[in-house]
This record gives sequence, structure tokens and C-alpha cells, in this order.
Amino acid sequence: MTAAAAKMTLIERLPKVKGRLREQAAMDKVTWFQVGGPADVLYKPDDAEDLAHFLKNTPVDIPLFTLGVGSNLLVRDSGFRGVVIRLGRKFVEMSVETGNRLRVGAGALDLNVARFAAENGLAGAEFLSGVPGSIGGALRMNAGAYGSEVKDILLSATAYDRDGNCHELTAADMGFSYRHCEIPKDWIFTEAVFQLQPDDPAKITNRMNEIAKRREDSQPIKSRTGGSTFANPDGARAWELVDAVGARGLKIGNAQISEKHCNFLINTGGATAADLEAVAEEARRRVFEKFDTLLRWEIVRLGEVDLKAKEEAGQV
Repeated sequence: MTAAAAKMTLIERLPKVKGRLREQAAMDKVTWFQVGGPADVLYKPDDAEDLAHFLKNTPVDIPLFTLGVGSNLLVRDSGFRGVVIRLGRKFVEMSVETGNRLRVGAGALDLNVARFAAENGLAGAEFLSGVPGSIGGALRMNAGAYGSEVKDILLSATAYDRDGNCHELTAADMGFSYRHCEIPKDWIFTEAVFQLQPDDPAKITNRMNEIAKRREDSQPIKSRTGGSTFANPDGARAWELVDAVGARGLKIGNAQISEKHCNFLINTGGATAADLEAVAEEARRRVFEKFDTLLRWEIVRLGEVDLKAKEEAGQV
């Protein structure tokens, strides 16, 4: 960074855009856990062209993070020192194309995509109704539920790299594996095309209703949660390991491991991000000690750890 740049605020160093830039954006208002400190700047691009311009002209030393609907995200209490990018209305459009294909924006909710496919008599996307989040996040983590994953239906995806270059990717380019893809983390997905199959809309809707009932019966979907906390390790289920070490219902402050499904964290009201992270880390520690298995966080944690706060809370 030059001396002149060092005297500027972060927002002053950003390029002029068609979209919106907002300083000190409250992240606890846009994430499902409803915790966390503010982001220095929140940017909502007007369209893909605006996004490409922003990426191309933003200094590379400024950290960027792409936010979906905040469903699988834990923003730490210290907030995020950089720019959070949130895709807006231009990135939620959906359309049916010839050959039983569905083109969707990366900002579209997974549930809405599943519903749109059902309305148009296209089967194969029902599992998305059981995945909290948006298509961009689903692409990033090869989201899946009830025996199906994004890799099963993805035909192609569009993404922009940190220099603003557009990339058209095939499913093979994505390098999918369990809850993972090989695309660089700083690339931003903007669109996907899914290959689906024709079916009776009523039958598709019935399958989605079955998924909704299974979720309601087994998951704390009406709580302030963040979806699955840990990815399943090879040959085991994360919730079973957490349960086996007695962490079901474990609480620190107002953060709790769900009694209903112990791979879910819950903000019971007034929890801090540090509380939520600490209760999950305690379960993770117990699992490692008993099974020699280190659970991998599936929830994304954003921001720096506040070591002073952890010390005051007796967590270090």
C-alpha cells in the first residue's frame, strides 16, 4: 500500500460503482445466527458487469468476502475488516431453457429454485428445498441433502475471478468432492445451469413436502442456527460423534448444541459469536480426544478471533 493510500479510508480506496457501497454494515442483521460485528463495507453490485468492474479495480490488499443469505456463516464479534459482497436482485433470476435445463442466478435461494423447478415440471432439484442458503454457496460447497448433491445436476457455472475475468465452468471443471469444490475461494459464482428431468409437478411437490417434514422432525429449523456445523468425516456421521461425547445440549453462555440434532448450533437468545464458536470447539475437542477424529467446520467463520475477549471469558 502506498503512503497516500494508507491515509484513505477503505471506502475511499474502492472504485466508483453502479451498485451500493455502505460502511459499517451490521452483519448480525443479515446472518441466521444473528451475531457478529460489522463489516467495514458492504457492496451490492448492480449487475455482473458492475461486479467485474469492482473486482478489476479494487486493490488486491483489500480482503473480500462473498455473502449469500448468511445461513452457513458465523461472523465473529470483531466483525470483518474488508468488503462483504452481497449479490442482489439481478442475481436471483431463474428461467427454463430447452432440454429441461434451468438457468438460475447465484443469489437465488435454494428453496426457491426447487420450487421453481417443480412448478415447471422439472425433477432432480428437490433436495435443494432441504438446503438452507443460496445457489452460490451451494456451488461453493457442493451442497447436498437426502442423497443428492449439486454435482448430480450441475451442467455449468459462471464465476468471476479476483481480476474481474469471467469464467464459464463445466461440472468437471468444478472438481467436486464431498462438501467441497476446487474453484479458488476468491472467485465469485454468479450463475448456474442445472440439467433436470421432466416429471409431474404434483409428484415433485410431494417429494419436496416429504423433505420438509423430515427436516422439521429432525432439525431445529425454527431456531437461530447455521445449518450443519461440521462436515461428516470419512466413515462416520458428525452428529453421532458429537452425541457420543455427551455434547448434545451442551451450553456456553446463550449458545447451545441442539438437543434435537447435535450437529446444529443454536443461539438461544443473546449469544455472542465467541460463545457459539466455543461450544462447538468444546464438542470438537471431546471428539478428537475420544475418537482421534478432528471434525472439519462446515460453517464458515469470518473475521479475526478476539483473543482479549476470549481471555476475559476464560476460553484460552
